Order: sequence, then C-alpha cells, then structure tokens
Amino acid sequence: MITTLILIMVVFLLLGFPMVIPLILAPLVVVIFFFPNLEPYLMIQQMLNGISEPALLAVPLFIFAADIMSMGLTSRRLLDFVGSFVGHLRGGYAITTAAACTLFGSISGSTQGTVVAIGRPMRERLLKVGYKDSTAIAFIINSSDVALLVPPSIGMIIYGLISGTSVGELFIAGIGPGVLIFLFFAVYAYIHAKLFRIPLADKATWSDRLVFTWRAIFPLMFPVIIVGGIYSGFFTPTEAAGISVLYALLLEIVIFRSFKPSQIPKVALSTGLVTSAVFILVAGGQAFAWAISYARVPQMITETFLGGNPGPIYVLMIVSIFFFIGCMFVDPIVVILILTPIFAPAAQQAGIDPVHLGVVITFQAALGSATPPFGVDIFTASAVFNRSYLDTIKGTPPFIVMMVIVCILLILFPEISLFLL
Repeated sequence: MITTLILIMVVFLLLGFPMVIPLILAPLVVVIFFFPNLEPYLMIQQMLNGISEPALLAVPLFIFAADIMSMGLTSRRLLDFVGSFVGHLRGGYAITTAAACTLFGSISGSTQGTVVAIGRPMRERLLKVGYKDSTAIAFIINSSDVALLVPPSIGMIIYGLISGTSVGELFIAGIGPGVLIFLFFAVYAYIHAKLFRIPLADKATWSDRLVFTWRAIFPLMFPVIIVGGIYSGFFTPTEAAGISVLYALLLEIVIFRSFKPSQIPKVALSTGLVTSAVFILVAGGQAFAWAISYARVPQMITETFLGGNPGPIYVLMIVSIFFFIGCMFVDPIVVILILTPIFAPAAQQAGIDPVHLGVVITFQAALGSATPPFGVDIFTASAVFNRSYLDTIKGTPPFIVMMVIVCILLILFPEISLFLL
C-alpha cells in the first residue's frame, strides 16, 4: 500500500503533473483499491473540511497586504533605513540585505515574496559595491528564509491548522530563531567582506539617517502592530491579517501615494491566484492526511524510525531530516501538510512542546526552500534575476551550513523558540 502511494506520486511528478494531482490521486487510489468499504466521496468531504478552518482566512489577507506593499515603497524605504545605519560597515550591504529580508518577512510571511520585493533593489546595490553576482543572489535567497519563521509566517499558519497548535504562539516562538539566523548571516557578511576585500560604501550623514528613519517609521510599525497585537491578546492572528490589509492600503495609497486605488483589482487578482493554489494544496493535503491516517501509515513509519520510546532530541532529529529532504524537492506547504500528521503524534508522545515542534518544522521548510536541487526560492530567484540555475545556487553552501548549525542549536536548546511564551 505504501509502495503504491509513493509510486503514484513519483511517477506523476516525473511526468510533469502539478503537485496537487498526485497529492489527491494517490490517496484516492489507495482508498478505492485497498479500502473498498469506504465511499470515495469521503475524500471530497475531507478536502472541504481542510479549507473550512477560519484560521485560513489569514492566508489570503497577509498575501494581499504583502502584494500591495511590494508594489509600493515599503521595501525600498526599509532598505534605505537599514542601509543608512550599517551600509558603511564591513559587509554592511550584505547585512542590510539580511536585515531588510527579516523586516519584510515580518510583513509578507512569504520567502518568495521577500525574494521579489527585496531582491530586485538589493541586488543592484550589492553588485555596485563589489559583490559577485552569485554571492549577492545567495545572500538574498537565504536571508529570505527568515520570512518563513517570523510572523506572519504562512508556513506556521498551515502547521497550526494541521496540528491544532495556537498560531499566535507559533508566531511569537518564531522570533528567536529568526533573529538568530540574522545574527549568523550578519557575522558571515562581515567575515566574507573582510576576506574578499569588499570596498566600504559611503557613510550616511546623521541628517540622512534621520530622513530615512522618518520615511521608514510607518513600515516599521507593521511588525509592531502584528506582533504586539497578538502578544498582548488584543486581536487574533486572523484579525491581525485583516488589520494588515487596512494598514497596507492606508500606507501606500494615503501616506506614500505610491499605489492607486485603480490598481487594487490587479493586485487582488494576483493574490487570488496565489491563494487558490495554496487552498487547493491545503484541501489535497487534508485528504491525503486522512487517507494515510486511516491506512495507519503514520504508525508504520514512526514504528520503523521512532520505535522503542525515543527521546525528544532523537525525534526532532528524525523530523528535521524528513522535512529537510522533503522541502528540497517539494513545495514546503505540501511537505508540512503531508508529514505533520505522521510525526506530530510521535513528537507529542516524546513530550515535545507542539509549539517548539512547529518552529523546528517551519525551520526545515525555510532551509529546504533555498536548498538544491529543487528549493522553490532558487527557481524564484532564477526567474526574477534572469540567471541560470547553476549561477543561482553557486553561493548557497555556506548559508546551508549556517542554517544547519542553527537547527542543531534549536533542537538542543528549545528555549530559543519558547523563551517569549
């Protein structure tokens, strides 16, 4: 049965079918041929149940807010603000890239959206001060990983939906690992610039810094509103998503005047296309999870790899390996949908906090997004910057090493993610 499931998925993926086809077809075949007592229409019920959760309302709203600000001045103002303070330091523009991606990630919740919004203007600046194109692209791709960890992470919303974990607590727990990754990247940027003698950029005057700070005040308020509102209990993550759209419209239309009301339908259409793809995957993932749970596939896998009452560290290591490998080949949302129902019960039995588990899983999704051969951010960057696949991945190995080190620290020291809760 498991062989049939895997074989169908692999064959259809190799034939070039979209992921949603094998995601739905494989469990449907298993239900029809291995469990004839089950009615196939139950698959439809499960798919509808998968997209009927109120928490999913936050996904299109956060995507819509990010799309609005991507077309406006928010990303450039964040870059100017950060660059004015650290751009003149050794490796300052690379540090600016990491910081700006972290800040914009707290607005978009999407690694691919961050690659597009920050990558385009930042790549020009990195090349101008002497970075190789492959290095500049690597900084952008991997710094964008932080977007999947800091609120409002779409990956965390999906995990919270599947596992029943508080999305608000997941948002708060992702801040520590996100900041830790940024610090690692900032230190690497300094060392790299010193070794390769990257020229220093001009130092901004304090008057310029004041101007850039004033221009960035409203964009910087965005993560404060989201995190502060959720942390204080003033509103839920779903309500925060609605507020983010209102704030984005107010920011770009009224304050910056960089976005016209007539552009809203175009942006809404783009958001609708992305959201529909996400929701179809969620629906298919719910049907897949239901089918494999009925077939006791999670129990078979956990008994094979996690038998004998293993400890929390061992369980988290196995979880990390499975999710990391999965996200190297498939969209992270799909991997979270498929693997979470398999490993969450074993993690709970091992006494692992579900919030910490969610952070570890989301971390692997972020790492896999930028890891060859098929990390989604690699292909996004290749398309955005019009560079070959090999040019795009050339500078990624040091970042993968750093992310693995952070992952090990996260597994060994859960307080990194849980200290704010």
